[in-house]
Amino acid sequence: MQRQFLFSAARRNSLTPRFFSTTTMRPTINKIVPSAQEAIKDMKSDTTVLVGGFGFSGVPMTLINALRDRTDLTNFTVVSNNAGMPGVGLGQLLETKQIGTMVASYIGDNKVFEQMYLKGQLSLHLTPQGTIAEKCAAGAAGVPAFYTPAAYGTIVQTGELPVRYNSDGSIAKMAPPKETREFNGKSYVMEESIFGDYAFVKVAKADRLGNCQFRKAQNNFNEAMGKNAKMTIVEADEIVADGQIAPEDIHLQGIYVKRVIQSTEAKEIERKVFWKTPEEQKKALLETGSSETSQKRERIIKRAAQELKDGMYVNLGIGMPLAAPAFLPSGTEIMLESENGILGMGGYPRPGEEDADLINAGKETVTLIQGASTFGSHESFGMIRSGRMDVAMLGAMQVGRYGDLANFMLPGKVKGIGGAMDLVANPTQTKVVITMEHVDKKGNPKILNQCTFPLTGQKCVSTIITDLAVFDCDRVKGLTLKEHARGVSVDEIKSKTEAPFTVADDLKEMTI
Repeated sequence: MQRQFLFSAARRNSLTPRFFSTTTMRPTINKIVPSAQEAIKDMKSDTTVLVGGFGFSGVPMTLINALRDRTDLTNFTVVSNNAGMPGVGLGQLLETKQIGTMVASYIGDNKVFEQMYLKGQLSLHLTPQGTIAEKCAAGAAGVPAFYTPAAYGTIVQTGELPVRYNSDGSIAKMAPPKETREFNGKSYVMEESIFGDYAFVKVAKADRLGNCQFRKAQNNFNEAMGKNAKMTIVEADEIVADGQIAPEDIHLQGIYVKRVIQSTEAKEIERKVFWKTPEEQKKALLETGSSETSQKRERIIKRAAQELKDGMYVNLGIGMPLAAPAFLPSGTEIMLESENGILGMGGYPRPGEEDADLINAGKETVTLIQGASTFGSHESFGMIRSGRMDVAMLGAMQVGRYGDLANFMLPGKVKGIGGAMDLVANPTQTKVVITMEHVDKKGNPKILNQCTFPLTGQKCVSTIITDLAVFDCDRVKGLTLKEHARGVSVDEIKSKTEAPFTVADDLKEMTI
């Protein structure tokens, strides 16, 4: 006789295997807090705060403003690409004297930041942009240090950058030299990772579990920083219900996030730049300074455009390099990368179409082409250092005989490093093209036997394009003159070039 066993409903439920989180049955996790003030109520002074954003894009303004109002909290070490502008973003925390140390890649036009540093009112660890991103990403992964090719042979590596000045302008503290090591015949710099106490992060969407999604180029430093800190506080444009962000669209997972608040501050755009017709764009790009200066710029930009070929992946520095695509032949397809996290950058938007979450490396409003992708700055610089870019095109102050590059610091001026040291870190795989006028404003040569300004990179330049000439640069043999501008003789080029060079057998006139 077949036996039958009857169980009560409670008994049956108690025997049911539970393979899923109890959150599927009963929501017990809720990381949403009612305000920024509540989110930072237990913050402590003398701690390290990671702050996402690039320019004004992806900056957690609501959280920064809340911290600004807590003037009892001081002496923070703040890690950010830059420190906002006077009265905006982190610039406010400089003015309230709540920042004791900045770890940043760029001072830029923030005069308050610059003067506080030069007057000994805060310490500054000036760090390449890609290295900051990787320091945060490595720390997030529990890796205490790593080796990078960026900054080898520069004052960042040798420890010749002042960290802090005295009030009289004398140097109080210098950065220590960094350990170096050779791998597969190439030299690298050891960088220690960053481990943050707090991270202020801006996202497009977040849910109560702390899962987050970024929008367009809003990611920049936010993802790496958000995954790094002990206490990550997220500021969301929109707080959504569970499941509204598809699993594959979650960029910052809830395991990293402790608190979520609703953003209350309007987004700002630092530099609105709008679309022009090709002819208007060319005219605007060339109308700088005198007629002679415009002609020089036109010559350089038109010749630089010839370095960009169909199918190339290209990173363009601000200034003349960024102008080169306007002079490409119709139908030429290149993929432009911007180090703040864009691959497939398009032109400037039309009025009314500008987007605060979509800017280029120069903080200007841009668009995306069909097929574009966006990601974090740590990923962007990984593409660059690993040699995935076909061409990196930059401006320069000086270039040495064997391809040394100086383009980030003038004596007595502090603007910052930005991403240039990463862009020239793999010259054997990425062609480094320099665009610049042949002589400076005083008529002094800019192509030298040896650079006198601090180096951005050693033996990294492949091609130099000036208003007078085009040179190929060999890291062993030195310079070869390949092209000359119309009406410019070899003797004139020699008289305006300090470094010696050979003349190619097939020397040509520039065709522009």
